[in-house]
Amino acid sequence: MLDLKKLTQYDTPTISNAIELFEVRPRSAGYMDARIRACFPEMTAIAGYAATATMRCAEPRRGGDVYSSLDEQVARFAELPGPPIVVYQDLDDPAVAATFGEIMCTTYKSFGAAGLITSGAARDLDQVRRLGFPAFSNGAICSHGWSHTVDLHRAVRVGGLTVQPGDLLHADCNGVTSIPLEIAAEVADVAAEFATAEALVLDYLKKGSPDGPHFGEARRAMMDSLTALGRRVRRGTVISE
Repeated sequence: MLDLKKLTQYDTPTISNAIELFEVRPRSAGYMDARIRACFPEMTAIAGYAATATMRCAEPRRGGDVYSSLDEQVARFAELPGPPIVVYQDLDDPAVAATFGEIMCTTYKSFGAAGLITSGAARDLDQVRRLGFPAFSNGAICSHGWSHTVDLHRAVRVGGLTVQPGDLLHADCNGVTSIPLEIAAEVADVAAEFATAEALVLDYLKKGSPDGPHFGEARRAMMDSLTALGRRVRRGTVISE
């Protein structure tokens, strides 16, 4: 099983940088845009598998509210290969009410979810912060309106990113990225080497009193290291040769 704890040792930009070296997708693809923001930027990175759903809040639905689907929703967490991240697409555009609050987040956390991402809005932010449950949304709205789940485990589009059930996601205060499953086992090791290469410049600058020629040497050393790492990654030899 993939060790998600290794992935959460790194911030989401570093994970994104590592993915770029594999050249498995364009650099402008695979992540959510600025509409999706961390509700609690102080919380650490999370990684997990997408448990997707769609919802509406603008009009009532015969047959129950959002809570009536929770039993089935958490039961279907078992279909995923690891801890879920609940991903909601709010089909109302713009959102007219909150996707989630304290009850839903407490339920999800109790059933092993690592966090929640929605294209809609949040509420009960103080309570969810105290719960320690990472959440990502496009803002806050005080009411839940007529919130109800429309579909479970279908493709959703959130923050410009299409998310399939079971997609591997990584998120922190910088945003949300998907990790292609075919490279997921290698990404944490590549992220570690990427950070080591960046340290060639950062450590030089932290010494104080930098000058142009020596900064240039440090910058070139970093780029040479990243170029070599990229070649190794694309040849499939991630760990040191």
